[in-house]
Amino acid sequence: MNDAVKVVVVGGGISGLTAAYLLRRQLGPDARITLVEQSGRLGGKLRTVELAGTPTDVGAEAFVLRNPAAVDLVGELGLGELLIHPQRAAATVHAAGRTVPLPKRTFLGVPADAEQVRPVLSEAAADRVAAEATLPPLEVTDDVPVGEVLTERFGRELVDHLVEPLLGGVYAGRADRLGLRATMPALVDALGPAGGSLTGAAARVLGAASPTAKPVFGALRGGMAVLVEELRRQARAEERRGLPVRELRRIPTGWELELGSPGRAELLKADAVVLAVPPPAARRLLTGVVPAAAAAYGDIEVGSMAVLSMVLPGGTRLPDTSGVLLAVGERHRDGTPFTAKAFTHTSVKWGREPVRLRASIGRVGETGLLRRDDADLLAAVRADLRELTGVAAEPVDWTVTRWGGGLPQYGVGHLPTVSAIERAVAGVPGLAVAGAAFRGVGIPACVDSARVAADRVAAHLVARTRAG
Repeated sequence: MNDAVKVVVVGGGISGLTAAYLLRRQLGPDARITLVEQSGRLGGKLRTVELAGTPTDVGAEAFVLRNPAAVDLVGELGLGELLIHPQRAAATVHAAGRTVPLPKRTFLGVPADAEQVRPVLSEAAADRVAAEATLPPLEVTDDVPVGEVLTERFGRELVDHLVEPLLGGVYAGRADRLGLRATMPALVDALGPAGGSLTGAAARVLGAASPTAKPVFGALRGGMAVLVEELRRQARAEERRGLPVRELRRIPTGWELELGSPGRAELLKADAVVLAVPPPAARRLLTGVVPAAAAAYGDIEVGSMAVLSMVLPGGTRLPDTSGVLLAVGERHRDGTPFTAKAFTHTSVKWGREPVRLRASIGRVGETGLLRRDDADLLAAVRADLRELTGVAAEPVDWTVTRWGGGLPQYGVGHLPTVSAIERAVAGVPGLAVAGAAFRGVGIPACVDSARVAADRVAAHLVARTRAG
């Protein structure tokens, strides 16, 4: 590959960084790779800040190991010695005014064994869950809302007490607005072999119970900033931060991007482009060049949430659990609603000092909650914590991080929407897309999408070079 090859990656989150790194590996040292990020920092939803002198993740704090893409990338980058796993502390859920252990054998709240969920449900609701396997076989021919189909099969209590809290932690969305096929594809695929029972399908997905359970999550000592920095270092891309891409145009030699503010814009030419940006930005940039893809991006709703991270005084005792999820509709004893949807007992979960925890706040549609100022959110979250755990200590350091409009919602029909984007982009040489809007919002899925995008661009450039 000669030094005339120029690639621009738009978006400096985990998808864009990974794409830039993989392109460097495939295209060699002479390729000119430019990474454009409209904000002043790289990492996207991966962000590590210092709280009381301790690196603290205020975005994604871990990655699942079921999909090995992230842990494989960590090893590839030479960061394997920094990989850590959670301590053996169980998670809990607060439902019907009680905090109980989170059932172990569920798939996003769908039980593999009805007996496992009895402690979280009323007797009548638990009996209904137990009867699911006796219902007529379920066939999912068209996509359906998660909340609708699970309510029909199990009853609403299971949805509100287990499914909503778990899905809310992944998508910041609501079960009634998320599609079954996109959020639980493995469950849908297992329905046939399980005879049409969701309980049986969950059992097949989870496999046989093992007395020596393997770690489910991984993280990095020093925080996700370690991953961001190593990707940045090995990508060796020219970085253009704080510059929004105003327009993307096709030209006879490839692509032209207009960067910066009106009246002070600059032009950047490229042989190929990777777009690794949220749906609203992708829609705007593709409207004039791939209108079908732009229209499909417009069908993907985005959500917002906030994370409140805090360090508590030394000696403060948190419950010996990894955290607590809150069921839908839970209220304080005085009748006021909880503000947080989940707490992570960070120092218990990961086994590190100082005493730290984080609260997740907000789901799709809760715009009023997210408009509250930081001090108000802190006071409300501390009241939640006091009622749930009895911990009333004042933080020695804290911060609120707001993730606005960047969390894609996998609504009903999401997978056909993704296919429409991919088909449209496939017809445009030298263009690729990546990100959390496709087949998973976690770090491994983003890494997978970046790898597909980098392979596509590299193959195009190699073929073009060979053709002369």
